[in-house]
Amino acid sequence: MSALIDSMPKPTLSVARAPRDTLQDFVHRQLCELILNGEIAPGQLITIQSLAAAFGVSAMPVREALQRLTSARVLTVISSRSIGIPRLTSERLADLRRVRLEVESLAAVWATPNIGEAEIAELESAVAAMEEAARIGDNKQYLRCNRAFHFKIYQAARSEALIAIIETLWLQISPYFHLLHASGNYFKANEQHEIMLGAIRAKDEAAVSLAVRNDIEAAYRVLVPLLNSEKAK
Repeated sequence: MSALIDSMPKPTLSVARAPRDTLQDFVHRQLCELILNGEIAPGQLITIQSLAAAFGVSAMPVREALQRLTSARVLTVISSRSIGIPRLTSERLADLRRVRLEVESLAAVWATPNIGEAEIAELESAVAAMEEAARIGDNKQYLRCNRAFHFKIYQAARSEALIAIIETLWLQISPYFHLLHASGNYFKANEQHEIMLGAIRAKDEAAVSLAVRNDIEAAYRVLVPLLNSEKAK
């Protein structure tokens, strides 16, 4: 019987082949973390070789990961050896704002009933750290804590699909949060963070949603003239 089975034609399955290794995924994830944590700012050039050295890999998986990110309009190739943050048009910013308003406020509403005292304590720590970072002018620390604060809330929505959408949006917009520091927006944003916290404690979903939307709108109003002035140069 086994000989008969071995002699039968094998079916061809329409499935994707397993990846050769996980290096590309590792590099891709690390690059996403760098961007989301504010480590790469607009106008900053990063060489492929420096990334390969930092990650302890060859240039090949770095180039493969960069190809994925450039296709998603997260990074752009400046030359054959370096990459940077792509230029953000006012039209693109408006589109990102429109989607973020709906998606992030929805995540906050879903999250509010699920956030307990332990999570609230972490959110309070993030707000305090942002206040200190804004005071001393530590942009990167502020941006790291800002991401931690927002995603701690959004992850409580318990929706992997929603988190994936929000992360994709943040990969495109968050590098431009660097430009908000000079305007004093960091302090203004923290006022909205405090309002979010109060609303979460009260389990007031509508108030949390409004605070998220106000936070997004305030950043948008600051960024629009900055992008327009760059466009006019």
